[in-house]
Amino acid sequence: MSASASYPRLLADVGGTNVRFAVIRAAGAALGEEKQYICADYPGLYETARDYLGGIACTPRWAAIGIATAVAGDQVKLTNSGWQFSQAELKRQLQLDELLVINDFTALALSLTTLGDDELEKIGGGERNADLPIALLGAGTGLGVSGLIPAHRPGETPRWIPLQGEGGHVSFSPFNHKEDEILRILRAELGHVSAERLISGMGVLNIYKSLAILNTQPNEGLSAAEITTRGVAGSCLLCREVVDTFCGMLGTAAANLAITLGARGGLYIGGGIVPKLGAYFAQSPFRNRFEQKGRFSNYLAAVPSYVIIAQNPALRGTAAALDALAVEKGW
Repeated sequence: MSASASYPRLLADVGGTNVRFAVIRAAGAALGEEKQYICADYPGLYETARDYLGGIACTPRWAAIGIATAVAGDQVKLTNSGWQFSQAELKRQLQLDELLVINDFTALALSLTTLGDDELEKIGGGERNADLPIALLGAGTGLGVSGLIPAHRPGETPRWIPLQGEGGHVSFSPFNHKEDEILRILRAELGHVSAERLISGMGVLNIYKSLAILNTQPNEGLSAAEITTRGVAGSCLLCREVVDTFCGMLGTAAANLAITLGARGGLYIGGGIVPKLGAYFAQSPFRNRFEQKGRFSNYLAAVPSYVIIAQNPALRGTAAALDALAVEKGW
């Protein structure tokens, strides 16, 4: 069967707050007709997809969805949203021939080799090695973690295996006494404290709440966006401490991931929070903390880190996932 039978293709990037759609209408056509929706405005993914497809008059044959949760079995439930669905039922509802559902950061990982230099902001380290593992993490509504493992030898055509895991839910690892105290406060409230509880949108709120207690300062009930805006501007010392603490925690988590994967091919940062910090992130504690690893400090100092500033790159990753599926089918 010809690959043309798999078009049009529907692509989706589903987070805890927003869902983004795009389509590729024919073989060789560019990804286009991108549109974003707020999850809370719809009861579920099917209703949102139906609204989108109706608005562009498109009936897809294949679809790939990157979604912010673990994908294990037919039933899929978002970690930070009330949305849930059956893959088989969604495939039937959308009248699809093929439906591929993967973790959203697996989709983002698949996009990494397509990003141009103008879609990345380098934050320290050496140069990339195109034949070595790549690490990826990013903070948004939650904390996404993935990576790419090379399946080729040096000099061969690059082939990559994307990781599909839930590394954002590992136990939080404090770096210093202040972070010990933040962990103590949150453990009393939550029991288990994952990295996501601190390195995410909810994490900004948890850090703010904890530092207000530790510094005996008033908690003004600010939103995460208000905290980061005031912190970057320097108009609130408590908010600045929150942003610096967040960036330091992200540096430790990134270093742990890079060492675990042997990611001398680079560390990439996605998600919605860090790009909004703008130029401040480069001077934040992130990179210094990333390299503070005792006997492995020199190892990490050579690993380049990049902030992804491309628009909706995970949609490119879902497109790549469908291309790979077509190859598997011999199309």
